[in-house]
Order: sequence, then structure tokens, then C-alpha cells
Amino acid sequence: MDIEFSASYEAFLAERRAELLSRIAEAAARVGRSADEVEVLAVSKTVGPEEVVLAWQAGYRRFGENRPQELTRKRTALAQVEGLPEIPFDMIGNLQKNKINQVLGNVRLIHSVSSPHLAEAISKRAEARGITVSVLLEVNVSGEGSKSGFVPHEVLAAAEDLVKLGGISVEGVMTMAPAHDADAARKTFSGLRELRDELRVVTGLPLDVLSCGMSDDFSIAVEEGSTLVRLGRIVFDQGYKLS
Repeated sequence: MDIEFSASYEAFLAERRAELLSRIAEAAARVGRSADEVEVLAVSKTVGPEEVVLAWQAGYRRFGENRPQELTRKRTALAQVEGLPEIPFDMIGNLQKNKINQVLGNVRLIHSVSSPHLAEAISKRAEARGITVSVLLEVNVSGEGSKSGFVPHEVLAAAEDLVKLGGISVEGVMTMAPAHDADAARKTFSGLRELRDELRVVTGLPLDVLSCGMSDDFSIAVEEGSTLVRLGRIVFDQGYKLS
């Protein structure tokens, strides 16, 4: 990546970040929330390590990957950058059991614990390594067949057993909304918030993390209580136009 492009791209990233933070603040204010309650996760799955470095320099402080092998590749490349601190990543994509070891100890948070079997597998391997892994329970609130995750009534039934597993700490819940449908997105996000409130009663845990909202619907998610929005194209793609 040449110096001239790096400077112009970093300027774009910084300007876009300011615009996004402003929109998050506006959405939060509409429902009496503080923007400080919402964290931005820059989803870096479509860009390279160089763009991650520039995004870090532009002010982003948390990144997300959806494939363990790409996570490993980026972490390896970034470790070679002199003077760069260790950049925190989350795992946001579907996690296969045979890829768990690539993720453990290398991410702040796994967003996609979508079944009791996956939770148990993570628990077993984390315990074997003597570590505790922070996770979110992925819930298919919208009921779309194309989406993975617990069905809401299933996660309520399994919650007590899930939070007793060693080696994992359940920090909250995650969902994805139907694309290009604002009404369905709002219903999905409010449904996740209400489910989280039920899970708090069942588990006795604070479950502070509500991970929902992406490039096309993050303002709605913030209005409905999201504490962590996952933004990819809108962060990194210069061709993505803010409406």
C-alpha cells in the first residue's frame, strides 16, 4: 500500500468514523441513552492487515473476523508491525469445532456460540488450557432458515446449564436481522433485548453485551438497546454511501 494512498485512506477512515459515531450518538439520544453505552466493532473480514493498521490509526479499537484462518493470518502479520500494540479481535462468524483451538486465547469475545454442543466443546478445550473464554449466545430471533443460532425458547431452556460450564463466561447475546427490512430489524433487535432480560432472570448474570446491528441497520439497533454494533462495509468501503 503506497504512502499517498495510505494517507488518503486513513483520512477517509477517520472521517467516516466521526460520521458513524455522530449517528450512533443521535440514535442513542432519541431513546435517552448515552453513546458511551455503544461500542463499535470494525469488521475487517474483507480487508487486509494494512487496512486494519490504518483503521487503528484512525481511532478504531476493536475488530472482528469471521474465519479462524483469516484471524490467524492477520494476527501474524500485525505482530510484525513495529510499534503497533496488540490489536484486539472478536470472532463473529460460525465456529466449527475443529477450529476452536485457533481461536482460544486469540480473541476478546466469541459472538457465535450457537448450540449447546459448541458451548460444551469450547468449555472442554478452554478448561484443558486453564483459561476462561468470554462468549455470546447467538440467537436466531427472526426465525430465518438461513441464519444459525439458538431458537429463543431453546436458549431459555438451556441457559442454566450453559452458564454452569467451566472455561466460558457468558457475557450476553447476539443476533442478526433480516436484510433491507427496517421493521423486521426493529422487531428482531427488540426481541433480542427482551430475551436478554428473560435470560438475566434465569441465569442471575448481568449479560451486559447486546451484539446487534450492522452497516444497514445499526441506528435501529442502538435505539433498541445494542451495546456492540458490528460494522464492516460502512467502515472500510469508500464506495458505501451514507444515506
